[in-house]
Amino acid sequence: MNLAELLAAGGSLALAALLGVSDAPNAVAPLVSSRTRAFLPVAGWSVLWHLAGGLLAGTLVARTTVGLVHVPARSLAAVLAAGCWAAVAFTWAATRLGLPASASVSLVGGLTGAAIATGGLAAVNWGGLEGARVFGVVGVLAGILIAPVAAGTAAYFLEQVMRPLSLRLRRGAGRPLRAGVWATTAAVALADGTNDGQKAMGILTASVSGAAALAPGGSGISWPVRVACSTILAACTVLGGRRIVVTVARRLWRSNTVDDLAAEGSAASLIFLAGSVGLPLSTSTVVTSAKVGAGASRRPRHLNRHQVVRVLATWLVTLPASAAGGALLIGCSRLLR
Repeated sequence: MNLAELLAAGGSLALAALLGVSDAPNAVAPLVSSRTRAFLPVAGWSVLWHLAGGLLAGTLVARTTVGLVHVPARSLAAVLAAGCWAAVAFTWAATRLGLPASASVSLVGGLTGAAIATGGLAAVNWGGLEGARVFGVVGVLAGILIAPVAAGTAAYFLEQVMRPLSLRLRRGAGRPLRAGVWATTAAVALADGTNDGQKAMGILTASVSGAAALAPGGSGISWPVRVACSTILAACTVLGGRRIVVTVARRLWRSNTVDDLAAEGSAASLIFLAGSVGLPLSTSTVVTSAKVGAGASRRPRHLNRHQVVRVLATWLVTLPASAAGGALLIGCSRLLR
């Protein structure tokens, strides 16, 4: 492996770590907000299901991720490396501030900026919609932008349906409802492991074996790559995700069991649906939006609007900042030649 390939491989593993730190912990936020358990047992639950999701993942999301750029084979590793490290740098900085920034959006921005710096606008696969499958930057960004709206809307209406039903239940029904929260958080973690895990797997596979390995009829994602990326993503849920969990769990608004069921059920369904058509999604945006949607349904005045605006501002800055970072890293690599 040459230097560019090594940097791309290292960047993919760093990306898996950042996805674990920034996106994955959002899956278990409701267990913290409801004070069902302390953080470490909840994080262990998250690790288990994220690891399972990564090991069971397919290749559609990985194929879409690598397919965002259209550059010659000799330049692919450098573009992947720059895109990954730009995403890692921005997401790490945002995470240090306790903001649920999206490593997925950062990756799209980083890869786009690196590709443009390498071969101009033609080096980016702008894409769109192909049947039921999205591809390219436009298709992925459209999905990422629509997903939070869909998650918030679904959680809003699901909350409207569930709340009257829950009020009719006996007091002893609280335990099954809490068990339902555990089940839905497991579903979100499983869905996130399949979706986020494939992004890092795709970058690592393309760095080692070339983009052709992810094409139909290719060798696909090898088990060593799958195990490495899944393990790192799942483990980093425990190592660095506590501040993000607290932001989503307690600072947007104080939810209860029914709110959490509505939010997590909506988020899990949407992430699974996106993965089935190869759309890379951000768990942080989907879960946060679902939580806001559930909150707006029951207690709109109790939403912490300052925190909501702060999160939205982070999402808006992510794409251009990461694109600039990817282009800058490509420029630096040229100076070092």
